[in-house]
Amino acid sequence: MATVRDILNRKGAAVIAVPPGTTVLDAAQLMNDRGIGAVLVTDGATLAGIFTERDVMRRVVATRRDPATTTVSQVMTASLVTTSSTATVDECASLMTARRIRHLPVQDGETLAGVVTIGDLMAFQVDEQASTIAQLNSYMYDNR
Repeated sequence: MATVRDILNRKGAAVIAVPPGTTVLDAAQLMNDRGIGAVLVTDGATLAGIFTERDVMRRVVATRRDPATTTVSQVMTASLVTTSSTATVDECASLMTARRIRHLPVQDGETLAGVVTIGDLMAFQVDEQASTIAQLNSYMYDNR
C-alpha cells in the first residue's frame, strides 16, 4: 500500500515556511512567486501553523486588514491537521476530504518531513492507476 513517504520521495520533501512575524503581504508574494497555495509557519523548529490562500481571503481581505502590517501569526490557521510519512495515501485523501483541507503537513514525531497537497495525492493515484493499467494490458496482450 502506498504511503505519504512514497509521495514525498517522488515530489521532494522541501518545505516553504515563514516565521510568525512575516507580513501577510510578504507571505502572499512568496506564495505567488513559488506558485503555491500555502506556506507553513514555523517558530524555529516548531510548526506553529499554516497560512493559506483561504486565510488571505477570509481573514485579511474580507475583514479589511492591511496585508502590509498584518502578520501571518494573526491570521494563520493554528489548529493544524497533520499526518505522518507512514500514513497511506488513501488515509490522507479521506482525511483531507473530511476536513476540507488542501494542504497537509507531514510530521514524524517533532520533525517536519514535508507537505502533501490534494493535487499531490491525485497525481500519485493517477500515476499508480496508469501503471496498473499498463501492467494489465501487458499481461493480457503480451501473453497471447
